[in-house]
Amino acid sequence: MTILTVPTEPFSDQRPGTSGLRKKVRIFRQPHYLENFVQAIFNALGEVRGRLMVVGGDGRYYNREAIQIILRMAAANGVGKVLVGQGGILSTPAASLLIRKYKALGGFVLSASHNPGGPDGDFGLKFNAANGGPAPEDMTDRFYEESLRIREYRIVQAGSVDLEVLGESDLEGMAVEVVDPVEDYARLMEHLFDFNQIHQMFNSGQFRMRYDAMNAVTGPYATRILEEMLGAEPGTVVNAQPLPDFGGLHPDPNLTYAKALVEAMYSGTGPGFGAAADGDGDRNMILGRRFFVTPSDSLAVLTANAHLVPGYRKGVVGVARSMPTSQAADRVAAFLGVECYETPTGWKFFGNLLDAGRINLCGEESFGTCSDHVREKDGLWAVLFWLNLLAIKKRSVEDIVRQHWRQFGRNYYTRHDYEGLEEAGARALMAHVEDRIRGLAGHSLGGRKVSYTDDFEYVDPVDGSVSRHQGLRIGFEDGARLVFRLSGTGTEGATLRVYIERFEADPQHQGLDAQDALAELIALADEVARIRHYTGRVAPTVIT
Repeated sequence: MTILTVPTEPFSDQRPGTSGLRKKVRIFRQPHYLENFVQAIFNALGEVRGRLMVVGGDGRYYNREAIQIILRMAAANGVGKVLVGQGGILSTPAASLLIRKYKALGGFVLSASHNPGGPDGDFGLKFNAANGGPAPEDMTDRFYEESLRIREYRIVQAGSVDLEVLGESDLEGMAVEVVDPVEDYARLMEHLFDFNQIHQMFNSGQFRMRYDAMNAVTGPYATRILEEMLGAEPGTVVNAQPLPDFGGLHPDPNLTYAKALVEAMYSGTGPGFGAAADGDGDRNMILGRRFFVTPSDSLAVLTANAHLVPGYRKGVVGVARSMPTSQAADRVAAFLGVECYETPTGWKFFGNLLDAGRINLCGEESFGTCSDHVREKDGLWAVLFWLNLLAIKKRSVEDIVRQHWRQFGRNYYTRHDYEGLEEAGARALMAHVEDRIRGLAGHSLGGRKVSYTDDFEYVDPVDGSVSRHQGLRIGFEDGARLVFRLSGTGTEGATLRVYIERFEADPQHQGLDAQDALAELIALADEVARIRHYTGRVAPTVIT
């Protein structure tokens, strides 16, 4: 075995507290850039000799090249065996499953999630720990520390591994097994949900759906499960072929970027159920005919009905939501007599709660929902959960959600995203909001009495760790909320997210359009933050 030890310079793009990098492709393709990050991870992990690891990605541009580099570096660092998805394909939840099922040390997940792909698009790489979830902060802190002192990386001098042929091969003493990326995942879904019942629904001829894979990673998964295993008619899955540039689509399953699906669902002849997933398969959007299910409502509905589904027949022991997610799940948890945890945004915060057995279900308003079957959000899992409920209840998506509102009340909710902002202006806006809301508690704002204002801080109930500065909040005595956050999921500029929520208990007033129902609060959020002044924007980029 010929191992090259390549001199390099310290690498400092990896910030503490993040599980990976998300940059433009051109940045990742710089000499030594990817290699430095990967070696920093190996250094931080310590002894990896003889251990099992998992590698795979969403198929975006540079996916295959990056996998070959990681495999050669894994061999040079003494890894015993690597499982890699056929063709380099592995959805994020499927990667989590493989890590957990085969007791791997961890895995490299190659994706920039819902960001655009292609030569001028985005690329990303993160490390998932042995529990299958995103690396926790103590681990990512070590990655960062190693990146500051790295002086060399190790890589074997060898040819490329054939990623198309299933089976095991040798790479300079390291076993590389190319696996079917769908098989283990499909079998787990078959265990969690009643596939016979869903198959009968499709077989009745009375039910049609449309699933938009957005030319991203879930195409093979959805085709195998929905069409081949569950009997959905051929063509149910559209944009099913993972493409390096996602076919020019922005693989973010929301009302703005999944435009073709939305148009189909809102047409007079549209199917009864529609869904989409993002680039790496962890996010989902759920639609009925002419009806959009907010991710917040989706989490609440799944929690309320979990006992109807085979994998959750015993009910839930608890549920968790990110702080900006609406409080709809809280009401279900209170009804069920279980705990509802409010965490910062970021899936890793659910990991401790899941590992400790305190929750079964969790979700974020950013189109992510999941359970304790893996340690990542799982888009197709959510779609199958909804299909199982539809098969059981034999009612439309809209009927199920409206009945839920009649029982628990409706949390009118929206998120306004301002993407690609100039960072200085965005930070000035947040500083202004922080200054503006200081001391507001007990006073009136926009005709509503303020009950609290804060910068959300989370104390992990499992390990006691503290996460600060997670979002500026204004809470009103009537239960309404305004939340302001800067997001770090983009690769250029800053993204301001503004969350607006109010509760409506009266069924007679639950049928409004969310933007109309929240119009006064939307205007108040704009006035508080002076969005136009600080950003120059007259409207959000995306409204969900």
